[in-house]
Amino acid sequence: MKKLFALLCILGVAVPYYNIYQFIQANNGDWSTALFFEQINANYAMKILNADLAIAASTFLIFVVYKLAVKKISKIQFAKYMAALFLVGFSLALPLYLFDNYKRS
Repeated sequence: MKKLFALLCILGVAVPYYNIYQFIQANNGDWSTALFFEQINANYAMKILNADLAIAASTFLIFVVYKLAVKKISKIQFAKYMAALFLVGFSLALPLYLFDNYKRS
């Protein structure tokens, strides 16, 4: 499982950043936050995905804050998961947490 979680961490960075690159290329090398949010909320299908991801990422954030509060993770681990969540996304933060905390049964 640890190998799978490691692979998912790599994919969790590569796939979102590849799509960011494609978005920038499609807009002649320019980053436009306004255009990004216009396109990401273009229809109800995208809004469903946005809501799903926002709720899942928020749940993970609350879970990690709780783990820090009850001293199940260190401040360094907390910082690592927050950096993963806010600098890359939930696609890295969750597999990274699972990689770090997987115990063979």
